[in-house]
Amino acid sequence: MNRLARVAAAVMTLVVAPLAIAQTPNFPNRPLRAVVSIAPGGGMDTISRAMAQKLGDNLGQTVVVDNRPGAGGNIAMEIAATSAPDGHNLLIISATAVIFPVLYKARFDVLRDFAPVSQISAQGYVAVVHPSVPARNIIEFVQHLKANPGKLNYASSGIGSPIHLTGELFTAVTGTRMTHVPYKGLGPAYSDLIGGNIEASFPAIVSAQPHIRAGKLRALAVTLPKRSPVVPELPTIAEAGVPGVVVVNWYGLLAPLNTPRPIVERLSQGVAAAMSQPDVVKRLLADGSDAATSTPEQFRAHIAEERDKWTKVIRNANIRVQ
Repeated sequence: MNRLARVAAAVMTLVVAPLAIAQTPNFPNRPLRAVVSIAPGGGMDTISRAMAQKLGDNLGQTVVVDNRPGAGGNIAMEIAATSAPDGHNLLIISATAVIFPVLYKARFDVLRDFAPVSQISAQGYVAVVHPSVPARNIIEFVQHLKANPGKLNYASSGIGSPIHLTGELFTAVTGTRMTHVPYKGLGPAYSDLIGGNIEASFPAIVSAQPHIRAGKLRALAVTLPKRSPVVPELPTIAEAGVPGVVVVNWYGLLAPLNTPRPIVERLSQGVAAAMSQPDVVKRLLADGSDAATSTPEQFRAHIAEERDKWTKVIRNANIRVQ
C-alpha cells in the first residue's frame, strides 16, 4: 500500500472507529496478548513491539507481546489458534508463515484457522555480490551467470527461507543457474560472502547496508516493487531490466478463527492508526521497513497470493527439506 493510501486509511480510521467501538461495547475489557513466533530481539520482534504499544494506546488496553519461538512457528500458531476468539488473543506472523507449511507438515493454516486482521509492515531484500564478481548491475550479473552456469554460489539463511526462495525465483525468471548454500542464519553467511567464498545473496536491505557502505559487498538492485527510501539510489530489479522478481518480506496480524467481525474490523482500524504514527514510521525506516497496513479482506487476498506464488516456486525448483 502506498503512502497516500496509508494516509487515507488513517483518516478513515478516525471516521469509522467510533462506529466499530459502538458495535463492540465490551471490547477490549482486559489486556490483549500478541503471540510472536520468534525469540526477543531482531526485526520482527522490534516491529511487533512498536505496533503493540501503539495499538494498545488506540484500544485503551495494554497489548502484551508473548514470544513463543520453536517448531517453525507451529508453537505460536497453536497457542493462538486454540485461544478464545474474542479479540484479546492475537498472532503476529511473517511471510514464512505461508512458506513453511508447503515444506513442512503443519497442523495449522493461516487462512483456514485464523481471521486475517491487517498487514503491519513490508521489508525489501537487495541483490548483492562480492566485489570480485564482474557485474555492476543486474543485467551484467545475469550475463555473468549465463556465461558461468552453476559455477556461482548464493547464500541464504536456510532452506525455504525467503532469501533462498528469492534466489530460486531470480534464477527461474532469468533462466540462469546458481548453487544454493544454506546457512543457520545470515550472520555466518556474511562471513563467507565478505570473504569471497560465496559470490552472491539476497539479504534484507538493513542487514546488508553496513557491508555495502564499507565496500565489502556490491549492491545491484532491490526486490521491492518500488525503490526503497532506505537506499533510494538503488533501482528495483524490474527497473534494472529484469521484471518478474518482486519479493517483499512482510509482517501481519491474525486473530483466531470465529473472532467476531466487528472486533476484527476494530483491530484492523487500530493497526492502521498505530502504524501511521510518525515515531513508528521512523522506527520502521531505521529497520529498513515501511508501514503497510490493509483491511482484513486485502490481507486475506495478499496471504493467498503469496502462498500461491511461493508454492509454485518451491514445486518448480523441487525444493525438499533435508
